[in-house]
Parts: sequence; structure tokens; C-alpha cells
Amino acid sequence: MKQKTRTCFGAMGAAGAALFASSLAVIPVVAQAKGTGTSVATAAADLKWNDVANFPGVKMAVVSGDPAKGAAHFFMKFVPGFAAPLHHHNANHYVTVVAGTMVLNIDGQDAKLPAGSYFSFSGKKTHTTKCDTGAECVLFIDARGKWDVIPEGAPKAEAKKVEAKK
Repeated sequence: MKQKTRTCFGAMGAAGAALFASSLAVIPVVAQAKGTGTSVATAAADLKWNDVANFPGVKMAVVSGDPAKGAAHFFMKFVPGFAAPLHHHNANHYVTVVAGTMVLNIDGQDAKLPAGSYFSFSGKKTHTTKCDTGAECVLFIDARGKWDVIPEGAPKAEAKKVEAKK
């Protein structure tokens, strides 16, 4: 039995070595590409958090784009217990829970999403949003269009534009 185990690990070791050796061929290409493109690196302590108008207990830190005008990437922070009633967003968006536990209600079902979880909404999907008690919630959002919050059943005039106060 031990011999088979050794043979199996030996084969995996050989496969790993072959994979490593083949990856070395990529290194010169990456090195040649150095100096092209752009990059952004922002430490958490350097994020510029601003209160979100019309939403007490919510803050936003924009890292690219302008959510009030179009596609953007930004963090949102909610105080523990914050809850938004049934609503939708015009922009398709993709979200990672960075801290805390979010509770989304989608089609009458609660989804409890701790840090490290992912969710997305497209096509104006209605939902409720809540930050579970115990810790603030932080989300990272990739919004593919202007960011808004449209309360369900509200006339268009009541749609709330989400903008960070500066």
C-alpha cells in the first residue's frame, strides 16, 4: 500500500514539476509587459468614507468612476441593524461582502451572507437588504451603471439617488 502511495505522490510531484517548468516560460513575457497599463493600490486606512445622502447609517468610499453618473467601483458600509425595505437598482451590480453579515431577502427567502460571500442583482431584481446585528457590514460593489435605490411601488419622483456627501 505504501508503494502505491509513493508512486501516486511521485506522479503528482512530476506533474507539479512539469507545471512549474512550463510556467517559467511565462515569466519573460510578464517582465516584458512591465511598464504598460495602470494600477491603483489603496490601503483600507486611506479610503475616503462619506455619508450617503438620504440614507442615515450608510457610508460610501468610491475607488473608481462616479456612481452618480455611471459605472463605478465602491465600498459601502452599513451600521449594524441597518435595513432597506423592498427596492431595486437600475444598474446591474456584483457585490462581495468584505465584513459583517448581510441578510438579503429575495423572492421571500432570506440569504445570510457572511464576509467572503458574493451576490449580484441584474434586471432590476427586487430585494431587501439588512446588515445583521453585531458588526458593521462592508461591501465592495462593481456597478455597471449609475447607482440608485428605487423603493418598490414608489413613483419615479421618489427614487433616491445614492450620492456620497463630500
